[in-house]
Amino acid sequence: MTVAVPSGTGTEPGLQAGLQLFLPSPTMTAEDFYDRLAPFYHLVYPDWEASVQRQAAALDGILRDRWGSECRAILDVACGIGTQALGLARLGYAVTGSDLSSAAVARARQEAARRGLTLDLSVADVRQAQAHHGKQFDVVIACDNALPHLLTDAELLTAFGQMFLCTRPGGGCLITVRDYDREERSGVQLKPYGVREEGGVRYVVFQVWQFHGDIYDLAMYFIEDRGGPACPTRVMRAQYYAVGTGKLLALMEQAGFRDVQRIDDRFYQPVLVGTRPIV
Repeated sequence: MTVAVPSGTGTEPGLQAGLQLFLPSPTMTAEDFYDRLAPFYHLVYPDWEASVQRQAAALDGILRDRWGSECRAILDVACGIGTQALGLARLGYAVTGSDLSSAAVARARQEAARRGLTLDLSVADVRQAQAHHGKQFDVVIACDNALPHLLTDAELLTAFGQMFLCTRPGGGCLITVRDYDREERSGVQLKPYGVREEGGVRYVVFQVWQFHGDIYDLAMYFIEDRGGPACPTRVMRAQYYAVGTGKLLALMEQAGFRDVQRIDDRFYQPVLVGTRPIV
């Protein structure tokens, strides 16, 4: 699963505002959402190429500090179009990636080929990661708020359990998530991402959230302005669980990881890490 909602901190996208309107309930599965989003995902970022490099550098520092220079084999269970996987591969990591969206994986393969990078990429649900990959890695990652697409604690625990099984003893788990403890969890909210220019087309990008308790409906809009009187609009719909980092850390520990902790100010989202015990 790819994340389509980067947190609004640092230099990455995601500002807040309010909007009072009726937002229909989503009808897409997470797979449908990301299949449709794959061609446009880079527009979420003001400069996707720069974000690929910046995020890889930040993750590299955390991986080295936490698990040492011997940490080289990475499994990205929410690779999407390759935002983290591409940059880590360029830094010399052996990257295996999987994602629920076949369209996102297809684009990640194209992006890797265009850069001359070798990545082992495939389609898989994080909840079946161990059966799909069948081996262990130094570190298993899931970034860009991917896991909150799982809407219950039980589903999140299943995902962490699969990530645990894919982690070698002494290796670790690293996820990045939106800091929902700082988000207002009510009403209808507008999240503007900005204006992008590409190929002579101006894109206006924003999200609308509507909360139902801890679950919210998300609609991602891309308005295409080609200079004429009409602007075609694409909208993708999904649901997220506004789960706090404290609960996520508790679920990581319940899945078997130890020394779990939250790391701030190293990445544009909070980073949650845990280590699989050697014994």
